[in-house]
Amino acid sequence: MVNQDDLKRQVAEAALDYVVPGTIIGVGTGSTANMFIDALAGIKNRIEGTVASSEATAERLRGHGIMVFELNEVDSLSVYIDGADEADAGLNLIKGGGGALTREKIVAACSEKFVCIADQSKKVDVLGKFPLPIEVIPMARSYIAREMVKRGGEPVWREDFVTDNGNQIIDVHGLQIIDPKGLEAELDHLPGVVTNGLFALRPADTLLLATPDGVETLKAAQ
Repeated sequence: MVNQDDLKRQVAEAALDYVVPGTIIGVGTGSTANMFIDALAGIKNRIEGTVASSEATAERLRGHGIMVFELNEVDSLSVYIDGADEADAGLNLIKGGGGALTREKIVAACSEKFVCIADQSKKVDVLGKFPLPIEVIPMARSYIAREMVKRGGEPVWREDFVTDNGNQIIDVHGLQIIDPKGLEAELDHLPGVVTNGLFALRPADTLLLATPDGVETLKAAQ
């Protein structure tokens, strides 16, 4: 049986090829991103520094002696490297299993290139088997949950979890997301939604997919 950690480590190391020397890069959140951070430590002197998508990522980067900048201190990022909970053939993603979706989306938006790193189990034909996270202002939680029921979803409040932004998360089960761009835009217009875990309006540019036969590279259609 293939070890998932070995696959994650393999793809994390492959992402080093996308690090642009002498620049500031964006770094994501989660188990695969953590392995990328560990690999990045070996070449940390080649970059000017990083912007982290979560407090946990910032702490791990600093633990390796890697410079962490606030996003407001930099003009742009050469590349953003992060994992995903699901990815489809169009490199549309579901992210936010770790609860950092809002900051991840902001850092991705500021980056010239978005490289997603994942193991082959994350590649799906249709997004939605993984519950879609939605970060909400606390007073809007029940309202947003009712709105998701209207859309055929089964919302579950992620209890005892608060985002780095002081908000709450609803995980929406049971969706088949045929139009990820349309749904992302629609949900973001609901009052009380901070953002949702669809990364389709700004999808990945490159998906590095770890398989038992090596790392497969998928590019977004131009």
